[in-house]
Amino acid sequence: MEDGAIIMMRQHGVAGAPRLVLSHGNGLAIDGYLPFWRPLCARYEVIVFDFRQHGRNPSNPAWGHGWPVFVRDMEQVWQAINREFGARPAAGVFHSMSAICAILHTLEYGRRWDLLALFDPPFYARDGHPLRTENQAAKNDLAARARRRRQSYSSPDEFARQLASLPAFRRWLPEAYGLMARATLRYDHASNLWVLACPRELEALVFESTADPSIWPRMANLTVPVKLICADPQAVDAGPPALIGRAMASELPIEYEAIPDTSHFLQIERPAECLRATEAFLAKHHFPAGRGQ
Repeated sequence: MEDGAIIMMRQHGVAGAPRLVLSHGNGLAIDGYLPFWRPLCARYEVIVFDFRQHGRNPSNPAWGHGWPVFVRDMEQVWQAINREFGARPAAGVFHSMSAICAILHTLEYGRRWDLLALFDPPFYARDGHPLRTENQAAKNDLAARARRRRQSYSSPDEFARQLASLPAFRRWLPEAYGLMARATLRYDHASNLWVLACPRELEALVFESTADPSIWPRMANLTVPVKLICADPQAVDAGPPALIGRAMASELPIEYEAIPDTSHFLQIERPAECLRATEAFLAKHHFPAGRGQ
C-alpha cells in the first residue's frame, strides 16, 4: 500500500469463471469464512484478501489504520486484481467492516464493482432515526470489549475453546471456531505465544470510528446494484446492523434479505443459506453479463 503496509491477495477457484472478491469484518480474517466461500470455488474465480493488519498480513504500528486508509487500500487492491489477474467484471462479497468500506470506496471512486453483496454492514443510523441511541451504545460496548480482549494464547486451540464458550458465537458451525482462531492469530517467536493478528487497540479504533450518518442517505445515489444480506432482525438478540439494514431497505432502492435465526456472523452460522442469497442476487443481475444488463 502507499505507506508500505502489505495486503496479500489469494486467487482460488476456476480461472476464467465469473470473478468474486471477498473480505471480512473488523478483527476477523477471510480464511475464517471458509465454509461460506469454499463452495464458490467450484463455480467462480474467487479472490480473497484480509484488510491491512488483519489475518495473513503483517502488522506494524507505523502503518495507518482507519476508514480513509481502508478506502485507499481497496482502490489499490482493485487495481492490483485487474493488473495481476486480468481486467474483467467482478462482484464484491463483503461482510461488516469490508462492506462499509466497499460503499465508501464506491462513493469516492465510482463504479468499480459490478455488483455488491453486503453481509450485515454496521451502518450508522442516519440523523433523526430512532435507532441512533441503541446504535451508539452498541458501538461503545464493542470498542470497550475489544480493548479488554486477551492478546495472546498458548495455541489456536485455546482460543477456539474460548470462542466456543461465548454466547455471542453460539450459532457458529462446530468447525468455525478452529478456523477463525487459526485465521486471526499469528505465532510470535519472541514470546512463544499466539497473538492477535489485528491488535486489539486497532480493532477498538474501528468500532469507535464507525459513525458516519451520511452513508445511509448517500446510498440512494449509488450506481452499482447492492443487496443487503442481513442477520435476523426478529431474533431476540438482534443487533443494530440487522435492525438498521431492515430500516434502510424500507427507505432506499436497494435489495434486502434477512437470513432467519442468524446473528452478525451469519456467513459463519448458515453458510448454505448465505450462498443461496448471494447467488440469487448474481443470477438476478445476470452476472457477469455486463453493466446495464
